[in-house]
Amino acid sequence: MRGKEYITRPEEYSLVYNEGSSWKNSLLVVKALPNSTTLSRCGFSVSKRVGKAVTRNKVKRLLREIMRLTPIRPGWDIIFIARQQTAFADYASLKKSAESLLSRAQLIVG
Repeated sequence: MRGKEYITRPEEYSLVYNEGSSWKNSLLVVKALPNSTTLSRCGFSVSKRVGKAVTRNKVKRLLREIMRLTPIRPGWDIIFIARQQTAFADYASLKKSAESLLSRAQLIVG
């Protein structure tokens, strides 16, 4: 994922937060909203409650890698919101959590 495949502007985040549908589990909350483009974009929200900067950046790197390897249906804006327990999760449990939410939202191809 590069450049155009990320949600970057605050207005885009607000739109998905306010109008998108949400799914949640113990590690993550996923909010998704259809967009008018042919590609899906992702955003990551990791608050200071998750941990210090090193921990927050690690969580974001793991989530970016999970999204890079997961085939997503085109035309969606997706935001991942990390919960406090995410700081203690390993890659496998975070991947399982993210994929289960994306499949419940019917956003995975195949």
